[in-house]
Amino acid sequence: MAIAACFNPSLSLPESTPSLRIRRHVASPPPLRLHLRLPAAKAAPIALSSPPIPRRRLLLSVAFSSTGGGGDFINGNGNSSGGDGGGGGGDGGGADSAGDRNRKEALMVLAEAGRQLESLPKDLAAAIEAGRIPGSVVSRFFELDRSPFFRWLMQFGGFKERLLADDLFLAKVGMECGVGIFTKTAAEYERRRENFFNELEIVFADVVMAIIADFMLVYLPAPTVSLRPALASGAGSIAKFFHNCPDNAFQVALSGTSYSVLQRFGAIARNGVKLFAVGTTSSLVGTAVTNALINARKAVDKSAADEIENVPILSTSVAYGVYMAVSSNLRYQVLAGVIEQRILEPMLHQHKVMLSALCFAVRTGNTFLGSLL
Repeated sequence: MAIAACFNPSLSLPESTPSLRIRRHVASPPPLRLHLRLPAAKAAPIALSSPPIPRRRLLLSVAFSSTGGGGDFINGNGNSSGGDGGGGGGDGGGADSAGDRNRKEALMVLAEAGRQLESLPKDLAAAIEAGRIPGSVVSRFFELDRSPFFRWLMQFGGFKERLLADDLFLAKVGMECGVGIFTKTAAEYERRRENFFNELEIVFADVVMAIIADFMLVYLPAPTVSLRPALASGAGSIAKFFHNCPDNAFQVALSGTSYSVLQRFGAIARNGVKLFAVGTTSSLVGTAVTNALINARKAVDKSAADEIENVPILSTSVAYGVYMAVSSNLRYQVLAGVIEQRILEPMLHQHKVMLSALCFAVRTGNTFLGSLL
């Protein structure tokens, strides 16, 4: 019958014919269901493994932002140490960060100059290791070290500290001592007028005191770069306090260094004591020389014995010491720390000639004012 159906298309097979069932079985798409299930089975692991990637990135970003400049978290120490670049107290304070920055700058300047730390003076090398001075101070030291005269002068600690803080320090000493002679003489003439030549010995004593005192008036209140080592642990509290005071009450503190208001007042008191000693000593020298000249004049000219009297040494010396401790101390503290370092130096740092001219004018006026007081 199947053969007959092939030759006669009008004949049809019943629906239960096995060949028709075979076609329906072949036409069914079970592989399609398998194809639809496979992506569902693979999607689960992908969803589970993807979250750790953004979590690691978030962890690293938090680590960089929380450690500041120290980076202890990245190094595996955790964040319990606070980091070296923190802004608060503890061992990771801002002073430590500034000290590290100063040390790196100074060592970089040394490397650029081809110098070793051991080739520097001991006090300067110790200050670099402690992070107390920035790289700009080391650069200035190398500039001064090129001159044989400055190299010799920097063997003395006081001159080295002042030259590193102000490269015009010696010029200011010359200005003060040179101008002091002329302004002191002019002030004495303004005060005495017609008695100027009659009291020439007293005038000479004042000029001698001015030469000795003017140098110390520039030297003591001058801003410095402190290279002094720390005092021994057994030192008293008063000694430690004055040791940590600046040399000028108004000087600019270096990076990593700060002065309290009490320490700045301590600088005025300490310099006042020193200037009292300097003023008293210089007055003793000046009046002693004056009295010697007066006595020599009396020995030559007997008629001048009643006209010229000796200058009282003790009272004159103490009075001049008090004058220097109070008036001169305050005037020169303000002159060096405020007018020169904070006003003139920032404005005219690149114009040394103009800066020197203005310093000369200001110091001339200050010296003449002091002579009138």
